[in-house]
Amino acid sequence: MTHHLNNFHVQIIAKYFNNSTNFESKEYTNTQKVRITNNKHSIGLTKKMGGSSKTVRKLEVATPVPADIDIANAVEPLHIADIAADLNLSPRHYDLYGKYKAKVLLSVLDEVQETQDGYYVVVGGITPTPLGEGKSTTTVGLCQALGAFLDKKVVTCLRQPSQGPTFGIKGGAAGGGYSQVIPMDEFNLHLTGDIHAITASNNLLAAAIDTRMFHESTQSDKALFNRLCPPNKEGKRTFCNIMHRRLKKLGIDKTNPDDLTPEEVTKFARLDIDPDSITWRRVMDVNDRFLRKISVGQGPDEKGMVRETGFDISVASEIMAVLALTTSLADMRERLGKMVIGNSKAGEPITADDLGLGGALTVLMKDAINPTLMQTLEGTPVLVHAGPFANIAHGNSSIVADKIALKLVGPGGFVVTEAGFGSDIGTEKFMNIKCRYSGLTPQCAIVVATVRALKMHGGGPQVVAGKPLDRAYLTENVGLVEAGCVNLARHIINTKAYGSNVVVAINMFSSDTEAELNAVKKAAMDAGAFDAVICTHHAHGGKGAVDLGIAVQKACENVTQPLRFLYPLDISIKEKIEAIAKSYGAAGVEYSEQAEKKIEMYSKQGFSNLPICMAKTQYSFSHNAAEKGAPSGFILPIRDVRGSIGAGFIYPLVGTMSTMPGLPTRPCFFDIDLDTTTGKVIGLS
Repeated sequence: MTHHLNNFHVQIIAKYFNNSTNFESKEYTNTQKVRITNNKHSIGLTKKMGGSSKTVRKLEVATPVPADIDIANAVEPLHIADIAADLNLSPRHYDLYGKYKAKVLLSVLDEVQETQDGYYVVVGGITPTPLGEGKSTTTVGLCQALGAFLDKKVVTCLRQPSQGPTFGIKGGAAGGGYSQVIPMDEFNLHLTGDIHAITASNNLLAAAIDTRMFHESTQSDKALFNRLCPPNKEGKRTFCNIMHRRLKKLGIDKTNPDDLTPEEVTKFARLDIDPDSITWRRVMDVNDRFLRKISVGQGPDEKGMVRETGFDISVASEIMAVLALTTSLADMRERLGKMVIGNSKAGEPITADDLGLGGALTVLMKDAINPTLMQTLEGTPVLVHAGPFANIAHGNSSIVADKIALKLVGPGGFVVTEAGFGSDIGTEKFMNIKCRYSGLTPQCAIVVATVRALKMHGGGPQVVAGKPLDRAYLTENVGLVEAGCVNLARHIINTKAYGSNVVVAINMFSSDTEAELNAVKKAAMDAGAFDAVICTHHAHGGKGAVDLGIAVQKACENVTQPLRFLYPLDISIKEKIEAIAKSYGAAGVEYSEQAEKKIEMYSKQGFSNLPICMAKTQYSFSHNAAEKGAPSGFILPIRDVRGSIGAGFIYPLVGTMSTMPGLPTRPCFFDIDLDTTTGKVIGLS
């Protein structure tokens, strides 16, 4: 993505670059300098603020904007201890992972629990298009503006990207241009190993499921019980701690294994899992379409225990959703144990704790629960944590990262987090799922839009990957923009209904004209936005998002409404689904026979009080990805309904959702390599 400036664009940002007294007159001191790099892109300095010092980096931007990886490689990151010090974190508050990453320990929350929270801002967007809207870039650019130019304490909270898209089609997710998280390669690849921990945990549970069915098929109840509760050297049997959870679930209040009746032995020892009901699949963090459907148990030693299953990508694992929604280590332990992997043949839910695995999963995840501290190009702090799918899961970074950040920035500070996909998916789930579990309330919600994407929603020509953009997207067409603004308007109206002030961030491109940008601003304000701001943060870093930062600050300071959820939890599953469908513009909902059965089953099992996480295409308000703009009057089809019970939501499937992406003909990995002289990654996008 390259931004060039014409005369109109120069006028828009002139107050930043020509009126230097706004920013450049702030006092800088080389005597307190943290790091200086001898490249044309950046200088690292410490800027004096209110008698204390704060680490920022002054960017010197190039035109045209270089490739993201070139910008990232040209900037030497500050030591992460300097970033931590800006947040008043001492070495006892974090564990270092090299020079540029650190795990912030949850114990920090205990020390700062009396501190008042800062302002809470969520970044969503219009309905996504192949043209891209730049939500991550806007999130980072806004934080660079708040921290490096407006002298606010700020923390960016982002999801950890999967390696699947990084090596597949989309590329990385560190932002772009001069609004990035660095080191970019470490952000987009292994980071601190959280996704690997999730992969190991998920697959341990998958192995336990098949193994338990195998052993139950070859052993009597008595033999199973004897192996589950073997006598010690003195001949005495005991239940291990996790077994007491299953006993309680079964209503057995005995503590001595020898006191169980034969009927109780059977109930305790035999899970009797129905193979056809198993929803738990193995995962890996690589796009591999050939693992979507596989069979297991083909070996001769498995004695014919063959069944069909498949792999999902790791970020689609329920364990990732658990990590994102947990509020403490104890809460994570409970959520992991409550994960339902399928049903018994009698129709009872089987959990990870039933399989004896909740504690072991928590051990594998004990380090992953700590958010990872990183930095932006301009030296503002970033907490990277969790990366759940925005379709079958809720698509937001973790609650614990947000809670830590809100305390660290304190009153008057800002925490800015991004919600996946458009506001109909990411922001809706942020409000109705994440905020419901966290108890946090956002003061401002941002909707990111571009002129080009709005033209597509207004009926512009189809965009095909690898082909040049149609002239409609590169020349002025105010009518096409105005037609597409119906999409923006619905996102604003829906988001405003939650009680937050809505600010529209218009991510400017070189082809945008004054008339087109004014049309977007007018449509945004007419729809009820608090403000609409033109941004150039991709090309200019935080300096290009200063107006956005000022608008966000005003929006936070002037919020008057409490958080309002779209639906209460005590209504039926169908009523919740229909409330969400109505916000999409649907006239009604149609349920398949399978969906009807699942709704009845989850209601019978006692899960009807959970929030809803709609799994539908991100490319339209409707179920049809080809329907752009703001379709209405359609009937939303619910094909199936599934549950992430440990994470804490029910997810209806609208159409077919792939949980294991495939690789294209020319994946991103063609461009990725290592400069063996410098050790730097090249070609990462």
